[in-house]
Amino acid sequence: MSDEHATAGGDGFDVVVTRREAAAEGVINLELQAPDGGELPLFTAGAHVDVHLPNGTVRQYSLCNPPHERTRYELGILLEPDGRGGSRCAHEHLTVGARLRLGGPRNQFPLAEAPHTVLVAGGIGVTPLMSMAAELHARRASFELHYCARTPARAAFLERLRCAPFGARVHSHFDDGLPAQRFDPARLFAGVGDGARLYVCGPAGFMGFVTGAAAEAGWPEARVHLEHFAGAAAPAAEDGGFDVELARSGRVIHVGPEETVVEALTAGGVEVPLSCEQGICGTCAMRVLDGEPDHRDMHFSDEERASGGWFTPCCSRAHSPRLVLDF
Repeated sequence: MSDEHATAGGDGFDVVVTRREAAAEGVINLELQAPDGGELPLFTAGAHVDVHLPNGTVRQYSLCNPPHERTRYELGILLEPDGRGGSRCAHEHLTVGARLRLGGPRNQFPLAEAPHTVLVAGGIGVTPLMSMAAELHARRASFELHYCARTPARAAFLERLRCAPFGARVHSHFDDGLPAQRFDPARLFAGVGDGARLYVCGPAGFMGFVTGAAAEAGWPEARVHLEHFAGAAAPAAEDGGFDVELARSGRVIHVGPEETVVEALTAGGVEVPLSCEQGICGTCAMRVLDGEPDHRDMHFSDEERASGGWFTPCCSRAHSPRLVLDF
């Protein structure tokens, strides 16, 4: 996760789907505009919005158009058959004319100044990097974008990127392609100068592969930035129960081995603000006053986790028998 957190937006706003296209196999490209055609909230490269879907779920999707555009947002949404239902709802119901509510924009994946920037995308992870590439091109900054996918047919926005003004900086790599075009992170990182920054977005395994190669090449962790699309699965078989004390009311609520803190609080009549429910967005974060959290989020940095001061109740648990929360 990035070492910088930026937040924009208020309680949300309405938009209308004004265009829908197939961007690749299993990927739809949506254009969203304000109902009156006016300006939308500003966003920065790497930002995402919270999409309130018709089935009542809220999902985060990266904005993939250039940040200078004020009257439209663009999203790329991959259908995940084994997901939690958000992407399927989007594919089935977000047609032209559909009205929906957005939260944000928020940016937990912001660009930082660097003499050179390396963008590496795996599959649908290209969406925030498209916005970054447009921004870096507008700044006349030095950068390169490496786009990895199984096949060209599954590479969303590929032709758009190839035809962009910065198309010469886009390098595509496919699993079913010739060996010469395969992605070789060791070779890439060995040739990058000091001070460069790396931005990686895609499936967890892919990001681990890329960041592992960066670490072997000697890249400082502070110059490697990640955007996670899904939280890490919790090893439920090893989980035990614990108590949560709400300091403001003094209530103590037990959290069972097979439920999250949020689920236990909700069952006890305590309302908790939620968005991603995977430890990515930080919407539900609570301050810890006492006890030792078992951090399982993707939101906080290692330093923030080590401080023990904050905790994500949607996915994280406790190492201690009790957590006292400022809630």
